[in-house]
Parts: sequence; C-alpha cells; structure tokens
Amino acid sequence: MTDNAWTRWPSREALSREGVHTARRVLGRVTRSIALGILIATTLTNTELSGWALVGGAVGIVACGFLAWAFWQTTLENRLLPSLGLLAALLTIATSGQGVGFRVPSLVLLCGCAISAIERLPLAYALPATAVALSAFAAVNNDAWLTTAATTAGLALAGYVLRLDAEARGSAQRLLAQERAARVAEAESAALAERARIAREIHDVLAHSLSAQLVHLEAARLLIERGADQKTVLERVVAARGMAREGLAETRQALSALRGEMSPVEDFLGELVITNERADVTVTGERQLLPAEASQAVRRVAQEALTNVRKHAPGAKVHIRLDYGEHEVTLDVRDSGGKPGDLSGSGAGYGLLGMRERAELLGGSLDAGPGEEGFVVTLRVPV
Repeated sequence: MTDNAWTRWPSREALSREGVHTARRVLGRVTRSIALGILIATTLTNTELSGWALVGGAVGIVACGFLAWAFWQTTLENRLLPSLGLLAALLTIATSGQGVGFRVPSLVLLCGCAISAIERLPLAYALPATAVALSAFAAVNNDAWLTTAATTAGLALAGYVLRLDAEARGSAQRLLAQERAARVAEAESAALAERARIAREIHDVLAHSLSAQLVHLEAARLLIERGADQKTVLERVVAARGMAREGLAETRQALSALRGEMSPVEDFLGELVITNERADVTVTGERQLLPAEASQAVRRVAQEALTNVRKHAPGAKVHIRLDYGEHEVTLDVRDSGGKPGDLSGSGAGYGLLGMRERAELLGGSLDAGPGEEGFVVTLRVPV
C-alpha cells in the first residue's frame, strides 16, 4: 500500500513517551490513575449489581487495562491487525458492559477507544474505528442529542489534537537527533581537518629542512669526487648539520604556531635572511597579526623560495617584500638570477606545487616564474 498521509503510522517518537517532559508524564499518570479509580469505584458502588456481577466487573476492568497496554505496544510496533483486534476486543467489552449494567465504565471505555484510535492508528483505519466507537457512545448515551453530538465532536477533536501534538513532539525529537548527529559529524570533520593541518605543517617543515640538507650533502659529495680539500668538504657537512638543527628549530616553531604561540611574520623573515648577506626584507603596509594558517603559508613559501635560490642561482641577490594589504597579505620573493649551480637538478620539484596547493586551500594564489632578471615567487593570501 502506498505510504501516504492516510496509511502512514505516526512516527515512533510520537507513539512513544520519548521526549515527554517529566511533569507531563507525571500528570498523565495521575490522570489515568484517577480515571481508573473512578471506574473501579463506580463499579463497586453500583447498587443494581451484587455478588459475582461485581467480581466480573472488576475482572473486566483489569482485562481492559491489559488490553489497553497491549494496544499501546502493538501500535508502537506498527502492527496493524493485532492493534485492530485489540481495539475490537475493547469495544466488545464496552458494549457488553453496557448490556449488563456497567453504563458509566462502558461510556468511559468507548471514549477512550475513540481517542486512542485516532491518536495512534493510521488515519485510514483510525477514522472508521473512531466512528464505530463514537457511534456506540451516542447510541447508549442518555443525554440530549445536542449534548451527545457536541461530546462526540469534542472527543474526535481531542483525539486529533493529541495526534498532532504527538507528531510535533516526534518531529522535534527527530530534529534534535539530527542536530546532535550533525554536531558529532562537524566535530569529527574539524578533528580530521586539524590533523590534516598538523600533518601538512610537519611535512612542509621536514621537506624544507631535508631539501636544504640534501643541497649541502650533495655538494659535499661532488667536492669529494672532484678531490677538493678537506676544509671545503667539511664546510658543506657543517652546513648540512646546521640545516638539521634549523629543521628541528622550525619543527618546534611549527608546533608552537599550531598552539597559537607565533612570532610576527616580519620577525621570522628577518631571522631567515640574517645569515645571507645578499638577501634583504622590506615590509610595507600596516602590520597586523595574521591567522595561523596564513602566517604559516607565508613562512613556508619564503623558506622554499630561498632554498630554490640556493639550488638554482647560488650567489644571487634576493629581495623579499611583505605587503600588508587591507584584505590580503602579499609575499614577493625575487632573485637577481645567475648561473645555475651544480645542484640545480636535485629535488623532485614538488616544493612550489605544495605551496600552491596550500595557498589555494586558504583561498589565495601562488605565482612562480621568470622575472626581469631572475625568478619571482608571489604569494597572495586573504586575511
């Protein structure tokens, strides 16, 4: 059967007590207890009955309570035929009770069946069941026809209002569950993004450090092959050792940056060129504290550009310009060019590619290519 508004069951959240406030649960239990007490008291004080009739009435009330609980369970499990069967049993008991003198309990039971049917069953089956219960109620009720009509209409309306209220509560519960799931997914996504960022930072630091060490070690190998003197070779080895130390220091700086303990970018660039007499730094614009990822991108691009100069144009002059714009920061690294060194072919060539990917992840760009004299690397990162 097509799953539409007429044949669809109320949601499980609507049929269960999930999400019902504690005060409302207590109120519901008190109301049911009072109704049950009234039924029992009315039955036991019925002066027209005595002996086994009263015992039968008490047993009938207990049986109705069990059947009502079973009806609640079968509707919660969306079992249509058992639910209709239990409802039919309750209606049978109600009409039978009316016939043997239990008028008030029978009327209350018919009202309860009408409300429960429209509240818990699919509408295609709830409406006929409610109509049967209310018709039986109208048939045995001794009130004026106008009062009976108003009562039956009120009972039908009460059942539908309870159904709408339960559906609204169920929708709220589903939305709450979806929100919680979204928060969990968001937290997991943030954790994965943070792990990726940490991995990228450590990778960039190690790639730069190892690449610089490779430059000096490869130079030392070439010097040894050419029979250079020991002092010259030792200088290269010492330089490689210095690069290893710098790599460890940069790793610590990267970890500090990830913790938010970051020195200004211009200070870092000044320290980067302090050992290179042929490099200088110019800072323009109003200085500002950059976001962690933007700051790291500027630092890594500057390091990679200087490494490339040492490899491809050793001895060239290098000018680094850092410009703080209103909406972006620009790093420009250009060298004066020169004769390619012996190590110009070393490395895999992935340094600038990785920097370009980093810039694009931040919504920026990286351009690298020949300039008027040498090579120019320009990084733009929004801030």
